[in-house]
Amino acid sequence: MADGLTAREAIALVATHFEEAPRHPAVGVGVGVGVGVGVGESGDGPLDWAGYGESRARAVGRTGEEESVVWGAAEIGGVRAVLVSFEFRFLGGSLGRRTGDLLEAAYAYARTERLPMVSLIATGGSRMQEGMVALGQLQRVARASALTRAAGLPQLAVLRDPATGGGWATLGAGADVVLALPGAQIGFAGSRVRPPDADPSAYTAEGQLAAGHIDAIVRPGDLRSTLSRWLTLLTRGSTEPAPPPRALDGVGTAATGWEAVQRARAAGRPRAGAYLDAYFDERLEIHGDRCGGTDPGVTCGFGLREGRAVAYAAQLGTATRPAGYRTAARLIRLADRLGVPVLTLVDTPGAANDADAERAGAGAAIADVFAAMASVRVPVTTLVIGEGGSGGALALAAPGNTWVTPDSYFSVIAPELAAILKRAPADAPATADQLRLRPEELVELGVVRGIVTRRA
Repeated sequence: MADGLTAREAIALVATHFEEAPRHPAVGVGVGVGVGVGVGESGDGPLDWAGYGESRARAVGRTGEEESVVWGAAEIGGVRAVLVSFEFRFLGGSLGRRTGDLLEAAYAYARTERLPMVSLIATGGSRMQEGMVALGQLQRVARASALTRAAGLPQLAVLRDPATGGGWATLGAGADVVLALPGAQIGFAGSRVRPPDADPSAYTAEGQLAAGHIDAIVRPGDLRSTLSRWLTLLTRGSTEPAPPPRALDGVGTAATGWEAVQRARAAGRPRAGAYLDAYFDERLEIHGDRCGGTDPGVTCGFGLREGRAVAYAAQLGTATRPAGYRTAARLIRLADRLGVPVLTLVDTPGAANDADAERAGAGAAIADVFAAMASVRVPVTTLVIGEGGSGGALALAAPGNTWVTPDSYFSVIAPELAAILKRAPADAPATADQLRLRPEELVELGVVRGIVTRRA
């Protein structure tokens, strides 16, 4: 038990109130109703594994629990949720048939009561003494999670130590927002089945964060407040579109296309961080594309503005990499599922076009964002705050609801890259004028709705 927390200690760490589901439930689902799991089953389980019954009895005596999970209805910082907590001292927090019963009941209760789901995970994976019966519980959990996702309810996971095997590959990695305790062991492969020469850092919270598989590492003392903030942000959706931010620079009209380009590239121009700070009262970031990649040139997350949540995906002025587009697509789809309007901030010279970007699937990643934007049901608002370079910028632009700042431009291609038209780099200023990329020209062309101004 590497993190030192029992299931109930973990619950006390995050919940201000907790009402446990019945330990000896009748057939049914939910707090006060329960599931028919028949605590105290005699024998050695479905495989008749010698000594399994005795091992279970010892686990009950040692922990005071009757299975490897405890669940119930909780209040976390003023937000109601279904809370599941693993007891690692109970056969390594392993998932067996009864664990599947309890988890399925927890998910069903979340759907019935329209509550978010929070899982505090500490498990070594499937219970070996139950063989394929235990492994099959992962399909049950995956289905329950998918039904909860389809119901538009958020799922959050806190990865304790360890979080491995099927518990990580279902409740953990399948959650919408994934947090982890510092130093936690995280991975599909548990410590006893990894290759002997495997890099140990790949199986840590820190390694999983660097690879874009989890959203943040949170200290135990900060878990309650962090979960409370996340639950607030993920449960305050709205049908109203996010208003475009006000301009942060008071520059006037650019006289030429080339001047507009130069303004957008100015080192001192306000960037996405400044716009997000001015727009939101508070915000939290999601991290990574869940495919092994991150892009420091894109930031995505959820923010609170005047009491309602808005999701955001913002480019930070660099060439956007495939992982950045995949993270943005992940954000857009999550916001759509939860009914949260989206704000995108466009600021990129274009998509990264180096060999590594191509190998990482630049085209597929950009296509994925276009598809997410095309199919989204919640309103999306876009503000071009700097460079709007080619399809790499257009991918994050909302059709019919894109705005621009006075110090921005939007163009089919960067003027210097007009070699495609067999023009020399020295022709860039003239090309910029021909492209009609100034904010005023974009309005005239019907490409954008309007130019935002600075607050008086």
